[in-house]
Amino acid sequence: MKIMTVVGARPQFIKAAALSRALRSVTGIEEVLVHTGQHYDENMSGVFFKELEIHRPDHDLEIGSAPHGAQTGRMLEAVERVILEEKPDCVLVYGDTNSTLAGALAAVKLHVPVAHVEAGLRSFNRRMPEEINRVLTDHASDTLFAPTEVAASNLRREGIPESRVHQVGDVMYDAALHYGAKAEAVSGALGRLGLEPKGYVIATVHRAENTDAPARLRAVFQGLATVADEIDVVVPLHPRTREALRRAGLDTGRVVLTDPVSYLDMMMLLKNARLVVTDSGGVQKEAFFHHVPCVTLRDETEWTELVDLGWNRLVPPRSAEAVADGVRDAMRPQAPADAQPYGDGRSAARILEILSRGR
Repeated sequence: MKIMTVVGARPQFIKAAALSRALRSVTGIEEVLVHTGQHYDENMSGVFFKELEIHRPDHDLEIGSAPHGAQTGRMLEAVERVILEEKPDCVLVYGDTNSTLAGALAAVKLHVPVAHVEAGLRSFNRRMPEEINRVLTDHASDTLFAPTEVAASNLRREGIPESRVHQVGDVMYDAALHYGAKAEAVSGALGRLGLEPKGYVIATVHRAENTDAPARLRAVFQGLATVADEIDVVVPLHPRTREALRRAGLDTGRVVLTDPVSYLDMMMLLKNARLVVTDSGGVQKEAFFHHVPCVTLRDETEWTELVDLGWNRLVPPRSAEAVADGVRDAMRPQAPADAQPYGDGRSAARILEILSRGR
C-alpha cells in the first residue's frame, strides 16, 4: 500500500512526525512524503525535519508564500503532478492549511481516497481561511480521523456517514509524550533567553485576523507590553508578524522578540511558562499537554474542550486594556478540571490500524 502524505506547515510537521514513524515501521506500507513549501525557511521548516527525525521529503514543491488563491492553486497543480507520478492508494492530509486543502482537492479530483487527520474541528467562523479549509477537506475525505468527541460530533451533524468517522485522539499529544525527554536533554532555550521556570509568559501571534488588522495588532502588542512591565514576556515572531510590526512601527516596550524557535525549544518554553498567550490552535493544545493555562487572542476557538475545562480562555484583542487584563486574570491561581480529551498518546497506532485495513 502506498500512502502519500502532504505537509507544508509547522503543525503538520509535528503531526506527521508521530504518524510517519508508525507508517514506516510496517512492512507492506510505503510512505511518499510531499512538502509543499508553505513554510520554507530553516526556522519554520528545516529545523523541524531535523529535530523530529522526519524522513527527508520525497518531493519538495517549494511553493512558498503567496495570496491564498494563488498559493492554493499552485499547490493544487503541483500536488496533482506528484499524484499522477506516484499513483498512491491514499493521500493523507493534516489540519487546516492551504496545503491541506490542495492535497485533498488534487486527490479527490483524481479519484484517489483521502484521509484527513484532525478532522471535525469547527470555529464556526467562515471568515477564517482555516475554517473553509477544514470544512471543504472534511467533505472531500473518505476517512476522517477526529481527535475528540466534539470533533466527531461536528462531522455527524454535518451528515458525514458514521462509517467514515473515527475518533482516534490527537497525534500532537503522541508527539508531546514522545519528544518530551529529548527536549529536556537538548534544549537550552531558557538559559539563552535568561528565563526562570514559571517566571515568564510565552506568546505567539500569527493569524491574519490579528496581524493584518492594525487595531488588533496594536491591542495585542500594547497589551503584552503592559504585562511585560510586571513579568517577562517572550514572543517568537512568525515572519508575517515581524513584517506587520515593521509596517505598523509599533513600540513593543519590554517584550522580548525572538526569531521562530525549534519544536524542542518551544516545548521547553511552553512547559516552563507561567502562562501561554496565543492565537494558534496547536499551541492551545500544547499548553494543555504541559498543564499550563492559556489565553487565546481570538473571538472563538475550535478547541472548545479546553475552554469548557477551564484551561483556556478567550480574550478577543479589542483593546490593549482587554488583553492586559485578560492575561493578568489568567495568571491568578485557578483549579482547571483534570481531564484528557485528546486520548492516551496512541493516536498514531489507531490511525495506522485503520489505514492498514485498506491494504
